Amino acid sequence: MEIQIFKKIEKEALKGSGIDFIRLGFALFFMVAVLAYSFLSMGSVPNSMFLAIAALFGAYMAMNIGANDVANNVGPAVGSKALTMGGAIVIAAIFEAGGAFIAGGDVVKTIKKGIIDISAFGGNVDPFIWAMMASLLSAALWLNFATIIKAPVSTTHSIVGGVMGAGIAASGFGIVNWATMLKIASSWIISPVLGGIIAALFLFAIKKTMVFKTDKVEASIKWVPIFVAIMSWAFITYLTLKGLKQVWPNIIDIFIFLPDTKKPTFAVAAILGLIIALIVYIFMKSVVNRKARGMRNSRDSVNALFTVPLIFAAALLSFAHGANDVANAIGPLAAINDAVISGGISTNAGIPLWVMGVGAVGIAIGLALYGPQLIRTVGSEITELDQIRAFSIAMAASITVIIASQLGLPVSSTHIAIGGIFGVGFLREYLETTSLKDEIAQEKEEIADEKKLLKAYSRELETLDAKDVKTKEDYVRIVDLYKKINDEEDNLKEAKKSLKSSEKVKYVKRDAVKKIIAAWLITVPAAGILSALIFFMIKGIVL
Repeated sequence: MEIQIFKKIEKEALKGSGIDFIRLGFALFFMVAVLAYSFLSMGSVPNSMFLAIAALFGAYMAMNIGANDVANNVGPAVGSKALTMGGAIVIAAIFEAGGAFIAGGDVVKTIKKGIIDISAFGGNVDPFIWAMMASLLSAALWLNFATIIKAPVSTTHSIVGGVMGAGIAASGFGIVNWATMLKIASSWIISPVLGGIIAALFLFAIKKTMVFKTDKVEASIKWVPIFVAIMSWAFITYLTLKGLKQVWPNIIDIFIFLPDTKKPTFAVAAILGLIIALIVYIFMKSVVNRKARGMRNSRDSVNALFTVPLIFAAALLSFAHGANDVANAIGPLAAINDAVISGGISTNAGIPLWVMGVGAVGIAIGLALYGPQLIRTVGSEITELDQIRAFSIAMAASITVIIASQLGLPVSSTHIAIGGIFGVGFLREYLETTSLKDEIAQEKEEIADEKKLLKAYSRELETLDAKDVKTKEDYVRIVDLYKKINDEEDNLKEAKKSLKSSEKVKYVKRDAVKKIIAAWLITVPAAGILSALIFFMIKGIVL
């Protein structure tokens, strides 16, 4: 029997290691292909070897973004069973790559968020190239480590930390824009708190308007189209502000009725969102009316109505992420490419198609190969999600970015999404504890009664024990009292345990919360220290 068990374990271990080797093989093939293409196509250019190695680092970084950051967009949909793992990976890969290629733009800021002053390099190209290479590799290594420990972290903060660390190593602490760094640090608090509050508010609103109603079918007919229309407005506004800003001039050329601005304003984005929201409301009204005929008056039926909107939300979030965050993978690579080709340093660099391809394809490959691990963490290992909760998180992801962009608050999409998950989990705990108030009060009364009874038995036992002469009945009673005291102590222990369980309903796994918050706090300094070490290593090898 034991031999069979060992054989089964060995077989499963070999199967798992085989899959790991296949995944590693695909990842290495992509990285080597990028390295070979860059070297062969740019071989005649001075410093082409640096560009080829930087392209390798960029490919590695892009795959790590796919493995870690993309989970925030599709994890809730998978955790709620609105999407299968395979379906989520296909949708995210297509829309991430589509967002990068269609709306990623042709120019990227070489230094993310202006965290260092490139004039400090004094026009010296070599240290600048080394710094960008170090920032890429350090950010990728940190993301890789975070993925291994199942901690969803901000790729933006990783690359920011990498650029900061390499900049300090190259030119000292004076190169860093510390005001910008303070803003980024503030996003560690602002992002999850805002995301959590907004997600919790939407979940509470859905519960009050539909789930807690006696006639859930009638409530769904009225409210589901409204909530989905609000989602449509939020996502179109979000997508216009964040995903289409790079290609806005091209859109204006096609739709001449739009105002001629360099990038979309909030007013324009909101109006476009409102138009789409009205169309969606009319469409959803007819769909829900049709489905209501066969609906059961249950929470599951209400949940099912949010499945399709949730799938669209995952796709749109992925598109916006691909358009906006692909610069994390290719920004430093584009900067190195520009420095190698032009021989100078620029704050903005053109993005060749092959560089954009490295970012877009790398994110898709990383997601397909290593994304499921973080998708499971985000979708089910922090708190249990259903379609309504996942929908609330998706709403928070878009609305928080809109609010923050208008107030000028720095936010992280990763922190918003995870904050939203925390928010819906903690709201469930609060509602559950509130609903158990009467039960908790009754349990406290029972504990008080148990204590009184235990005290009475103990006093009686002390009185009997104090007698100099005891009758047969006394001895029988003493034995009985010891038994009753033991029983009451057990009952009291169980009652206290039950009360503690009722008072501390925990739907959010505290260990996961602690691990994720710790990873957030050390992302920038960890990536920075790693980047500085890599910079000195590159400098030592070259010189």
